[in-house]
Amino acid sequence: MRDVISVHHNSSRTPRLLLAAGLAAAAFAASLPAGTSARADAAPSASVPPPRPSTAAEVRTDAWLASHPQEAGRFFRDLPKGGDLHNHLSGAVRTEYLIQLAAEDGLCIDATMTAVAAPCATGTRPAADALTDSRFRQEIVRAWSMQDFPQGQSGHDHFFATFGKFGAATSNRGKMLADVAGTAAAQNQTYLETMVSPASAGARQLAADVGWDADLASLHRKLLAGGRLDQLVTTAKQEADTADAEFREAAHCATAAPRPACRITVRWVSQVSRNSAPERVFTQIALGLRLAERDQRFVAVNLVQPEDGEISLRDYRLHMRMLNYLHGVYPSAHITLHAGELVPGLVKPEDLTFHIDDAVRTGQAERIGHGVDLVHEDDWRSLARDMARRQIAVEVPLTSNAQILQVEGDEHPFPVYRKYGVPVVLSTDDPGVSRGDIGQEYRRAARTYALGYPELKDLARASLEYSFLSGRSLWRSDPVRQGFRPVEECRVLESARCARFTARNPKAHLERRQEESFRAFEARYAG
Repeated sequence: MRDVISVHHNSSRTPRLLLAAGLAAAAFAASLPAGTSARADAAPSASVPPPRPSTAAEVRTDAWLASHPQEAGRFFRDLPKGGDLHNHLSGAVRTEYLIQLAAEDGLCIDATMTAVAAPCATGTRPAADALTDSRFRQEIVRAWSMQDFPQGQSGHDHFFATFGKFGAATSNRGKMLADVAGTAAAQNQTYLETMVSPASAGARQLAADVGWDADLASLHRKLLAGGRLDQLVTTAKQEADTADAEFREAAHCATAAPRPACRITVRWVSQVSRNSAPERVFTQIALGLRLAERDQRFVAVNLVQPEDGEISLRDYRLHMRMLNYLHGVYPSAHITLHAGELVPGLVKPEDLTFHIDDAVRTGQAERIGHGVDLVHEDDWRSLARDMARRQIAVEVPLTSNAQILQVEGDEHPFPVYRKYGVPVVLSTDDPGVSRGDIGQEYRRAARTYALGYPELKDLARASLEYSFLSGRSLWRSDPVRQGFRPVEECRVLESARCARFTARNPKAHLERRQEESFRAFEARYAG
């Protein structure tokens, strides 16, 4: 969706938890297309179990939240929220910090509030002026984010335009990561997958040199010729090394007083500019997948920039075929795709009917970002059941969907996915632009869909379970539909056997830490 380089644009249920089930069912019915009967979908899959029983501590914690609405902000900040799996680094940085970076880099701000290189020409001002001029600073904040954007108006164009305005201030990847990881740590998270464009300039040049070839195998061979694609992998690794060092310095990780950001486990997702020429899209995909197989810091690829863009719509099926082919070449690299970030009126009706399905069945997506147009897809019930069976998770940023697409509440497919047993993970998308954080997403979900603490807890567990962290999970297979049951090695979390298991498996290690955090959290709020 975003491109920092080129933007063209249960027996123990409480009454409140029982109410949640009724409200979720109502939301599911309301989200169906006109003329669709929710009755026919009352039992979408026989394998979807009823809500799990709650522990006594969970019931007490849920009751605390219900009786202390004025302290909900603290509750959702402290809630152990695991990971953020859908996060664009440049769009996640606090806007005020981007202004500071622009000032440090000696940039100027022109009449359109766009950061440009020095010297400052007539009609521009040094970005440093914003550090002391509060009115000027607020003008930049409003241009670079959704701050004060009028409610009820479509934020689509304003949202995507922000990236072109602050793009010149996003050259310090490590400093930006320190800011974003610091926010994640303050929100009691432990893991972050964030999107960047590795070796972007080199990939653009290689694509231009090679040109387009409809024979994808032939095109891939041309990229490999002379070791040029591997040279880009080396460049991307060097960029990551520089960012790591910059991050550690900015977060004081090697000092006696490291900042909380240093505790966050970070993985990179290589983003692909989908509104670009086919040869550039293919080159970026190949680079991202090859990089993920050669550097454990990189885990996946994702297509970014507006899904409703002219080229994105024209070449959508071509892009899925590219991914399908390259997945066969690089089978151990992961794929997560923005798909279905569309609504009626934004695109032609036929464009709403296949994007998620193609991403899942052709593009080899293991997770779907947004997935907002689900119920407009052809045979969407079969698609939802297939996603549940294959455990293809949906990354849901509720605030972003409301701001960009004006889709929220009963119009959002969040309860539909859950009804069908599709794994759902809450995410931030671009919290700097949105002026929010992951705690806001959990609070919004709880308020909108009447979720109780046990549901929120399992959503947080899912954020690590469906991450691309290496190693085995703490949980047995299909935890969303089968319940979060520990593997045999960790039936007793405190056991030496479990400690040995989690020491060998990074994913299980963070999941075990989360369970320990849940115990402390519940002791605090259930007391």
